[in-house]
Amino acid sequence: MNKNYYTTPRSTAIIRALWKACGADRYILEKSTYSDHIKYACLGGIVVATGVLAAIAGGYAFYTIFQPKGSAIDSSQIHLQTLILSTFFGSIWGLIIFNIDRFIVTSTGKGDGTEAITLQEMKSALPRIIMGMIIALTISKPVEIRMFQSEINAELFSMQKDVRDTLNNKTNRKFRLLIDEIEKEDSKLKAEIVDLKTQVEGMQQQYIDEARIITVGPRALAVKAEMEKLEAKQKDVESKNSPRIKELSIKLEALRKDRNKEYKTNEDQANALDGLLERIKLAHKLAGTWISLFITLLFMAIELTPIFFKLMLIKSPYDYLEQNIKELMKAEEGIQVQYDYYQDKHGVEKDLVTFHKADLLLHEKMKLIEAQKELSTDIIDKWKEKERKNISNNPDDYIIKG
Repeated sequence: MNKNYYTTPRSTAIIRALWKACGADRYILEKSTYSDHIKYACLGGIVVATGVLAAIAGGYAFYTIFQPKGSAIDSSQIHLQTLILSTFFGSIWGLIIFNIDRFIVTSTGKGDGTEAITLQEMKSALPRIIMGMIIALTISKPVEIRMFQSEINAELFSMQKDVRDTLNNKTNRKFRLLIDEIEKEDSKLKAEIVDLKTQVEGMQQQYIDEARIITVGPRALAVKAEMEKLEAKQKDVESKNSPRIKELSIKLEALRKDRNKEYKTNEDQANALDGLLERIKLAHKLAGTWISLFITLLFMAIELTPIFFKLMLIKSPYDYLEQNIKELMKAEEGIQVQYDYYQDKHGVEKDLVTFHKADLLLHEKMKLIEAQKELSTDIIDKWKEKERKNISNNPDDYIIKG
């Protein structure tokens, strides 16, 4: 707007984008005052900021939910694939919240045009306020767990360790009896072989000692014969015990593998504690009720500010220009509104809306139909008169012959 008494500053692309974000009309704003430019740019800025915060919070929540589970201490390692997916879904979530916020702000009226927020205005805005509170909650919780991530990771690691130790102790008790039984039998079989081997080695040394003292005589031969018996017994025991020892070794290895698998399952089960719900619980526990409430209220204030801001707006040139354009459009289309014209059965005042263009078109259509009815009647009457004359002149033509 360029007048002798006032020139409205030109808007920038960023200002116009913020106007669009809050649903303001650029055409009207560019004819309005600079204060209106700033008011609606700030309103749009809050809507955009809420969408950006929602995208960040949603992305972090998605990453926490879908990241590979592991030790809480190692959670600082970034998983690239999950990061890409969470960025994508977080952006979509941010756009959804931005669109909902934009609708809430756009559909919220300006109240009675004064700074005071009346009870009636609060009642009218209540559904939008409730929606805003829900959105604020969805944004605040992921941000809250990110703020206390170090403390949560330490507490979560301790919980994971306790769960893992409990499960591993249960696994050890389960496998210890089976492994001890096998190891006991294995030791017994091996000890039997070692004992015979020791006896054989002792007899061999005794035979050598006897042979050195004197020539090989009856005593040395007796030692040799005893040694040969022990050697034969040793081979017999070895051939008998070796397959069983091998079988026990295979069983023992299988049990240890099963135990290690169960250790891995226990590890995964303990790591599964690292979820979004568990982190939210720990955030409440570590931060305390008041700090958690303060963070939630902070985001509610950001989310609900545009709603209360619009209810507190004093009518400005933008509002009158907007109202004037709406009235011009209604007049151009032949729409007449008579405000508070009548009361319904509940005593609520209602407006009487008259659509003059529609009424005119309806009137024209009705008249046309009535004229078509009259013409149709005249045509039928003339046809009937003509047919009567034909019947009178040529009755035979109209007699049905059998």
